[in-house]
Amino acid sequence: MTSNYTFGIEEEFFVVDAMTLNSTVSMPATLLGRCQDRLGDHVGLELLQSQLEVRTSPHTEAAAALAELQSLRAGAGAAAAEHGLGLLAAGTHPFADWQVQRHSERSRYRTVMNELRMLGHRNLLCGLHVHVEVPDPESRVPIMTRMLPFLPLFLALSTSSPFWTGRATGMLGYRLAAYDELPRTGMPPAFADQADYDRFVSQMTDAGLIPDASYLWWAIRPSTKYPTLELRIADSCTSAADAVAIAVLYRLLVRRLDRRLDFAPPVDAVARSVAEECRWRVQRDGLDARVVDPCSGRATTAREAIERLVKALAPDARALGHAADLAHIRTILDFGTSAHRQLEIYDTAREGGMSRMEALRSVAIWLKRTTVETADEELAADFAAAGAQFSGLGMLSMSGTIN
Repeated sequence: MTSNYTFGIEEEFFVVDAMTLNSTVSMPATLLGRCQDRLGDHVGLELLQSQLEVRTSPHTEAAAALAELQSLRAGAGAAAAEHGLGLLAAGTHPFADWQVQRHSERSRYRTVMNELRMLGHRNLLCGLHVHVEVPDPESRVPIMTRMLPFLPLFLALSTSSPFWTGRATGMLGYRLAAYDELPRTGMPPAFADQADYDRFVSQMTDAGLIPDASYLWWAIRPSTKYPTLELRIADSCTSAADAVAIAVLYRLLVRRLDRRLDFAPPVDAVARSVAEECRWRVQRDGLDARVVDPCSGRATTAREAIERLVKALAPDARALGHAADLAHIRTILDFGTSAHRQLEIYDTAREGGMSRMEALRSVAIWLKRTTVETADEELAADFAAAGAQFSGLGMLSMSGTIN
């Protein structure tokens, strides 16, 4: 059986007041309609009324995926602007208050909120989800298990959640720390095969614990809608180019794990536990986190493990036409993620005499501008111009939801 390993991207955004940049509490009834007038079924609601999601078509080329993603952001942003609103792409909002959030009026979300209660309101979090088609859907569960040690690396490339309710958390990726409050999140169990996974789902549904497998909100899962394996560990990326680069890397790794059973050691309870520890360290330290290399088993940094993974996947990149597309991974490794940029803006503002809330608003201004209004070339120029300041955060070292 052959496949192009087509991939699709889902992005979640915060909907904010265009002036205050705080998250909206009640989404205008006409906003979704205006978005759908522009984007059709490529846009939808999320659990909270302060969130919106866009979804690309399936793609085989990175350039086409990036063009569509930028178009979706622009279209949703324009519809939001008509209502005096804007969009922010980040894992957490710099200062929004979860206690005032309201859930979207959809039957599924009412069911979710009835189960999660206060935790549902605390789910003021946005993620990047990547779907990759697998030739044999029955092989998705074995690939998912073998993917577990690699998941922290995708988080390291995407961290965009250093703040929570107006406070610096001391972490680059706080989103998953908050998400872990919810049931059926984090790393999935190390299922042996499809039958093992099916037994789990059957017991959960037969007992009435969940309606169906779509209520499994793990960091990676087999899709219930498509013949895909869905990556869910990544924070929402402020830069569309970052999102596409992560999607490309994930696509290549799915292909490699599908075609090469000898790529990386088998995953057992020990390997899964080590992956959990590496995930925590990446949440805290991002690209500079001390981790265990998924292939060699040796201690290294997330940055170095990603560099080795990119080299290892070079044959897959050539086969799928992505040889040049992986260059943006190098950009992320060199200049850091959205979390680094947010912290640099915040620290500079505070050193310049701004209050904490003024500094956080400066972060939100940058997030809004970069999400929709700034081309990725301008973002790269911003990074380059700030290189000297970033070096103090270790960014230039060569040695970052429910649906």
